[in-house]
Amino acid sequence: MIEELSFGAVVFRKENNKVLFLLLYRKAHKNYIESWDFPRGLIQKNETPEETAKREIVEETSINELKFVKGFKEIIKWFYKKDGNLVSKKVTYFLAETSQLDIKISNEHDDFRWCYFDEACSLIKLKNTKEVLIKADEYLTGRLNKYFD
Repeated sequence: MIEELSFGAVVFRKENNKVLFLLLYRKAHKNYIESWDFPRGLIQKNETPEETAKREIVEETSINELKFVKGFKEIIKWFYKKDGNLVSKKVTYFLAETSQLDIKISNEHDDFRWCYFDEACSLIKLKNTKEVLIKADEYLTGRLNKYFD
């Protein structure tokens, strides 16, 4: 079995004291089902998890202004087939804030959208990804008095 270790982030921005989450859309192709998801990717040699997450966000969205929120880390796992081999995938998501609005998605994705929580929940179809969103939203809204100035 092949093991893949990836890192990414739930990227968000504040607008009028509300949180908007960034979702990336990918059409179905060889190894992926159609989905709305967060930026993420495989760790490279000598990278820290946070460096991997930041690199992937820059590569996939061109967002380079990021502030990671301390204390949030969610891990999801699943299995899939790649070229006839079983792959064990583990993804760790951080939480990262940006105020950068100018986004240019990479050729890995087909679209993007800034969404309020309810819309993001309706777009995300994968259960484990939706759970990450719910936990990120709870983390932010549970800290609203402290988080929003």
